[in-house]
Amino acid sequence: MEHIRVGFAFCGSYCTYGAVMPALEAVAARFGTVTPIVSEHSAETDSRFGTAAEHLARMEEICGRKPILAIHQAEPIGPKKLLDLLIVAPCTGNTLAKLAAGITDTTVTMAVKSHLRNGRPVLLAPATNDGLAISLKNMGELFCRKHIYFVPFRQDDPFHKPNSLVADMALIPDAAQAALEERQIQPVLLPAFSERLSDA
Repeated sequence: MEHIRVGFAFCGSYCTYGAVMPALEAVAARFGTVTPIVSEHSAETDSRFGTAAEHLARMEEICGRKPILAIHQAEPIGPKKLLDLLIVAPCTGNTLAKLAAGITDTTVTMAVKSHLRNGRPVLLAPATNDGLAISLKNMGELFCRKHIYFVPFRQDDPFHKPNSLVADMALIPDAAQAALEERQIQPVLLPAFSERLSDA
């Protein structure tokens, strides 16, 4: 196990949590110290994919530490150099837009801003229904930024939701290792799910 300090930030794409939680486990097993960071909406919203309390308890169980839940708790990440890598998974279209525009009004965006002041890597795992619509512009902007890397992603349902993009969450540990080495894991663009294509 490598001893790398990782922040793992959750945004509100609740349908992806079933894939993200195993990725969190894999990251914790691979790198050692993992701090969960949770957006305000994710920390208080119950959905058909589970309650907020269940998700928070699972994060704490995996990481062995309580999640960061507020902007003032996230702000010291940079000044105190608390993390070597920050992962945002799932990273919603809303968060992509805020990061592209430099807006820091949530726990997750403050964590990213604070971490980037040290020139250390941020890994984004997009999950957004408008990834090939308005969010595409924001993703393009972020691809041009130093120290920002992406988990490879695909159209998850190209015929019923043609603008939707979702990262392959199983690739998070390998993408994290690449980001720590200051490189973008390749290929970034993955083929759409074959079972979806067969329904066309």
